[in-house]
Amino acid sequence: MKKNNQSSSIFEFYSKPPMSKSLPLSLQHILAMIVGTVTVPIIVSGAVDASLSQRMLLIQSALIFSGLATLLQIYGVGKMGAKLPVIFGVGFAYVPTLTAIGSQYGLSSILGAQLIGGIAMIIVGLFIKKIRKLFPPVVAGTVVLVIGLSLYDIAINYMAGGIGSSTYGSLTNWSIGFATLLVVLFVGQFCKGYLKLASIFCGIVAGYILSIFLGIVDFIPIKEAAWFAFPKPFEFGMEFNSSAIISMVIICVVNSVQTIGDLSATSMAGLNREITDDELSGGLIGNGFCTFISSIFGAFPTSSFSQNVGIVAMTKVISRFILGLAALFLLLAGLIPKFGAVMTTIPYCVLGGATITVFGMITLTGIKLIIKDELTARNTTIISLALALSMGISLVPQAIQQFPSWLISIIGDSPVILAAIIAFTLNIILPNKTLADESNERKNIDK
Repeated sequence: MKKNNQSSSIFEFYSKPPMSKSLPLSLQHILAMIVGTVTVPIIVSGAVDASLSQRMLLIQSALIFSGLATLLQIYGVGKMGAKLPVIFGVGFAYVPTLTAIGSQYGLSSILGAQLIGGIAMIIVGLFIKKIRKLFPPVVAGTVVLVIGLSLYDIAINYMAGGIGSSTYGSLTNWSIGFATLLVVLFVGQFCKGYLKLASIFCGIVAGYILSIFLGIVDFIPIKEAAWFAFPKPFEFGMEFNSSAIISMVIICVVNSVQTIGDLSATSMAGLNREITDDELSGGLIGNGFCTFISSIFGAFPTSSFSQNVGIVAMTKVISRFILGLAALFLLLAGLIPKFGAVMTTIPYCVLGGATITVFGMITLTGIKLIIKDELTARNTTIISLALALSMGISLVPQAIQQFPSWLISIIGDSPVILAAIIAFTLNIILPNKTLADESNERKNIDK
């Protein structure tokens, strides 16, 4: 990427587009991920039986460190940060492990284990240059593909109103979801210029206005939220439990593979090239550092957000100024809880209708990564087994209910993690053969 601070193009990384163009493109990144970000502390706070004030602090910390993690990734500090157009935030993939640790050992044990998990991430980042060959396109692409596939149920549940909603599956939710989707499709396919690129934002605005008219928007969170607050270090304490640490380290290391997939997908889809060693190392080290520091302030582990990778893939907008603006809004939402509360009032059905196309783009990006390698019998075996086992177990979770609880917490609730483990392991075990090698083998059989 050629550094050009004078450029105002939204399609260049080192650029500064005018605010009138940057704001809507930035907001659609926020709207695509903010519900997922605040949902993590809400779920975990329920598992640890946290008070209302503690839950608000966990949400606040999640928003603040999502903003800080994103700024670190796009601007970089020393060797930390990928310096790529990516959005980072509190990762949803950690939820099963966080709730398992929290329900058994408490919130302080989560944060203690997370601190160690962050160190493990940093170690992976430091040595990624030497072990990168273990993550070729067939592995990273398979992980990205499963990421896309595993997000579809989230989009559908969102369109239906969100799991646990009293109106889940209602015609009202589906009507608003489809109306939002139609606006996204219309603006994205029939409009031109910057309006076309802001199709997701336009869809969310249209869906939100429709939701207000239909009376399904709850403004109570705005009224109850404080005007200003700042998290304190060690507010929730910190304990170190060996079982919790082992589980957290495993999930942090495995999640690094997902981060590799997301960073690779961003580079391929947004910059039309493979990611460099320095970018990959910086991204992983930066994520580990943020995970380490955030544990001190009660924010959960950070991760790349696949839905935002999809937005980059769909729009090709890679200006770091635009993503930096999104990060600043996240910080603002965390420091001024009323601001964040406004965005959390957006109904799930609106978010589902706006993001389902984005999740589809992630799947296609994974396919593009995969086909960069030859589709040999070896590679197709890796892809097919990773897909079949990860998605199969995800669809039939009761099939592994008699497995050890620690193993279920790793592979049972996240097809991405299982796919990463399978693809990574098979890539090491199976002999590496080219299409030419396989052709010669067939010829030798006929002799």
